Amino acid sequence: MARPYHPGPKQFVFAAGDGNDQQVSVSDPQEAYEAFSAFFGSRDSDIYTIEDEPARQRLVLMPGQGVIARIETSQQPRSEYLRVGRANRYLPSTMLFFEKGCAGLDRFGQWFSDLADLDASPETRGATRADTITTEAAAIEEVARIWADSGIVDPSDEYYVFFDSHDAGDDRAERAELLKLIEFLGIDRVDTPAESSDGEVWVRTDTRLDAAFERWS
Repeated sequence: MARPYHPGPKQFVFAAGDGNDQQVSVSDPQEAYEAFSAFFGSRDSDIYTIEDEPARQRLVLMPGQGVIARIETSQQPRSEYLRVGRANRYLPSTMLFFEKGCAGLDRFGQWFSDLADLDASPETRGATRADTITTEAAAIEEVARIWADSGIVDPSDEYYVFFDSHDAGDDRAERAELLKLIEFLGIDRVDTPAESSDGEVWVRTDTRLDAAFERWS
């Protein structure tokens, strides 16, 4: 999902399946976000669509299924799907779309090309996602993406901490993916300190990750 995306005055079409589509012309992403927030808040639908026709890109929010889809309708159509764990994730996804199109959502979570993959358990989804990553460079970027959402560097500068202060019931799919990726990369996982939250994952710092973390911070 890395097609060039050109910001500037843009037109979008908002739809919610009620036949009352709304076409808007906006000067910047913030204006687009505010317009869609009002559209979203004034309707009760299982599906909301934002279409950028000139860019041939579409974002589909499916609260009824707990799913977000990003779609490219170019000569080589492509669709990817994301399981949404929290209702407050829908509107932030639209801001990323307004800013950079489908590519803006790269860091938003685990995208799958097959909608059926989202029906699996979080642990299976995470493992499946990890299995699609077959190079060291791609694995490092994905680990950095996961770290950027809730990671810190331990004050000792000896450890990276993933899922800082999170419980074990949170981020299950991301944690399952991370564990496979750090094994693939040969990164040394260490025991979580007793005073830490049970969802945290601690690993020794690795110079391969430093530059990637910087890009994602």
